[in-house]
Formats: sequence, structure tokens, C-alpha cells
Amino acid sequence: MKANEILTKYAEGTRDFTGINLSEADLREVNLSGAILDKAILDGANLTSANLAQTSLIEADLNGANLSNADLTSSNLTGAILDGAILDAAILDGANLSQADLTVAKLIEANLSEAELHETNLKAANLDKADLSGADLTVADLTQANLTQADLNEANLSGANLEGANLEGTILDENV
Repeated sequence: MKANEILTKYAEGTRDFTGINLSEADLREVNLSGAILDKAILDGANLTSANLAQTSLIEADLNGANLSNADLTSSNLTGAILDGAILDAAILDGANLSQADLTVAKLIEANLSEAELHETNLKAANLDKADLSGADLTVADLTQANLTQADLNEANLSGANLEGANLEGTILDENV
């Protein structure tokens, strides 16, 4: 199924696209809010400025995808593969990224406030100026992550691995 076929089906009321292959698809500014894309293959897809709010992307493959400025508010990305993904200025407020792989992902100025990042792999991720206030980062791997000027106010960092992380200018007030 091609991207334009999906948009047609979505407009007709279909919301379940579990396991769909949209590898390398150009989905800039697409509105798939509330869709079910569990186990979807979106590696290398261009989802710049896409509306994916409240979308289910459980165990989806978003390896190397471009999600810059995408709205993923309250989306479920549990176990998703986002290795090398670009999420600069993405809105992930209240999103569930538990056990997701965000190795070397770019999250510059991303909004991850109140996000669930329990056991998430953020190894060598770039979180420069990201908003992680109130986020649950318990047992998260932030080894070698760039957290320069990130807001970690009231974030739960219990058991998180921050070995080698750049914390220059990071806001760490009232952490658990």
C-alpha cells in the first residue's frame, strides 16, 4: 500500500494500519492522528511536521526517520526503533517511549515533558535544549547523551545511566 492510498483510507475512516510498510515514504505534514501503526515499517520515512498525536506506534520501525517538528503528543511508541531518527523540535509531550531505542537520535529542542521514558535507550542521543521536565527516565540509558541546557526539572532519574553525558547548563532542580 502506498502513502496516498493510506491517506485515502484514513480519510474514509480506516485507522488500523498495523504492520504496514512505508519505508522511505514521503509523509511530510500528513495527518494520521489517532491511527494504529503498530509494528509499521517507517524506516527512513519523511514525517516532517506530521500530526501523529495519540497515534499507536508500538514496536514500529522508525530507524533513521525524519520526525522534525512532528506532533506525537500522547502517542504510544513503546518498544519503537528510532535509532538515528531526527526528532528536532518534535512534540512528544506525554508520549510513551518506554523501552524504545533512540540511540544517536537527534532530539534538539524536542518537548518530552511528562513523557514515559522508562528503560529507554538514549545512548549518544542529542537532547540539546530538550524539555524533559517531569519525564520518567527510570533505568534509562543516557550514556554519552548530550543534555546541554536540557530541562530535567522534576524528572525521575532513578537508576538512569548518565555516564559520560554532557550536562552543561542542564536544569536539574527537584529531581527524584
